[in-house]
Amino acid sequence: MTTRRRFLASLGSVGVAVPMFRSSAFASLFRADLIAGDKTPSTIAEDETYWAEIQRAFDVDRTLINLNNGGVSPTPSHVLEQMIRDLKFSNEAPVEHMWRVLEPRIESVRRDLAAEFGCDPEEMAITRNASEANETLIFGLDLKRGDEVILTNQNYGRMITSWEQRARRDGIVVKQIAFKVPPPSMEYLLDRFREAITPRTRVIEVTHITNLTGQIMPVREIVEMARPRGIEVFVDGAHAFAHFPFTREELGCDYYGTSLHKWLLAPIGTGFLYVRKDRQKNLWPLMAAPAAMDEDIRKYEEIGTHPAANHNAISAALAFHRGIGVKRRAARMRYLRDRWVKRLTAASERVQILTPLDEKQSCGIALVHVTGLDTTKLHAHLWEKHRIITTPILHAEFNGLRITPNVYTTVDEVDLFADRVIKSLRGM
Repeated sequence: MTTRRRFLASLGSVGVAVPMFRSSAFASLFRADLIAGDKTPSTIAEDETYWAEIQRAFDVDRTLINLNNGGVSPTPSHVLEQMIRDLKFSNEAPVEHMWRVLEPRIESVRRDLAAEFGCDPEEMAITRNASEANETLIFGLDLKRGDEVILTNQNYGRMITSWEQRARRDGIVVKQIAFKVPPPSMEYLLDRFREAITPRTRVIEVTHITNLTGQIMPVREIVEMARPRGIEVFVDGAHAFAHFPFTREELGCDYYGTSLHKWLLAPIGTGFLYVRKDRQKNLWPLMAAPAAMDEDIRKYEEIGTHPAANHNAISAALAFHRGIGVKRRAARMRYLRDRWVKRLTAASERVQILTPLDEKQSCGIALVHVTGLDTTKLHAHLWEKHRIITTPILHAEFNGLRITPNVYTTVDEVDLFADRVIKSLRGM
């Protein structure tokens, strides 16, 4: 029989510190764990009694339906409360409370994240978001005029902009490759990168999962293809970490940047940058650090005065995440996705799902295109008439609504979204 003591121990079973929980948040997790028992993740994915307990940990506005959790997600209430508590404590005497009391606690956050990602804590830098982490990679590697960088035209827009600025400034060559949506296979995606490589290729930047369609990319295969050629592979994991199960070892990568305010449910303004130890000396920080820090992962955290409260609350979010379990989360995300996808595709042949739905290629993010309906107008209609938040994706090669629920999303909310799209299909 599961006891509260045993459940609390399970949260810290891989060395993750368990911060102080609000009693109601802990109670919700404990009750959910009792409901789950030994059931498989796929069985729990459909168990609304389990997810009702998880949903109680959030104070969200239920007068609207947020299906854009891929942009930024609300954090559980107890995580927000920890951050606010630390902000108030900081404000009493910032030079003492923030700098000397709270800031050193970043080291426990570093250990927590490293344990979850599967790396040495000395390879884990705490950043403010994926953009900061990935721009550290983009601007930190020495490249010379004529060196080539490969990315796709479905990479995150800010990262493409960063590479283009580097091209203007340093004379490097940025090559953007295209691929079909949905792609015919993972091998097809790997071939698109392979075909773009030349003797001048120095870097490949790949999204672990795209923010446009939710396509999971063959990261490990790309790394294994690139490494013997001396090509560095930067992995943009903004939408991947805590979304579906993986570890750094499984990816085999040397660099990884992500946000934590999406799927980990940490406060806004949190992320991490992984840089393998033997790569740190040759990767410059985004802001200057002394030479003594050349091989210190903390050089990527030299950003000036900043609140300690935000990054310290990461540990509370991580403990909550582990209380659910990433396999259960991934199964739930696929269940919610498949629920609305099946409704819409059964309703009309005009509905196209531009995301492959097999487990290796996608999880909770999916893109839907409806022939005959303007994507921007459909997005506006759902918001203005029904208070449903979606994300219009307008790419040069495709378009549609990106739908991203999260663990606090109810089946009723997903069903209402599907109902309203079906009515729009029928001209209502």
